[in-house]
Amino acid sequence: MIPDRIIEQGTLTTDGTRASVEVRLPWYRALPASCIAGAKLSVDGVEAPAESLRWEMNGRTFTFAELVPNTEEWWFPTDSAVLSGDVPVAEDGEHKVAVELVLYIPYIVIGADEVLHIEEKDSKTMRAKKAVAA
Repeated sequence: MIPDRIIEQGTLTTDGTRASVEVRLPWYRALPASCIAGAKLSVDGVEAPAESLRWEMNGRTFTFAELVPNTEEWWFPTDSAVLSGDVPVAEDGEHKVAVELVLYIPYIVIGADEVLHIEEKDSKTMRAKKAVAA
């Protein structure tokens, strides 16, 4: 719905082997974590392995399997989440970052046992910042 605003410009960070970027909800209403069905992250055409992907929101980090049953955490349109994965990124130069999201919209029923799902993607070019050790 609002795919050109998924990636927050200037938020690419890296420690050299793992990259992260802030993402915004491409929908106009909040969604529970269980509706975040999947994502992909690539930098300069190199995709992070699916098993390495992590989703951070509301100060907590999740695997996508942990999001499936989670109806306690909510992603709001005004909040950024952080998508990260194992993908090498050099700190110098410009990098093309691409994000794909799959979301379920639970209140739009399109069939007997089916709700609307949307697949949105965005890409931006930006410089990487060095990740701050936690």
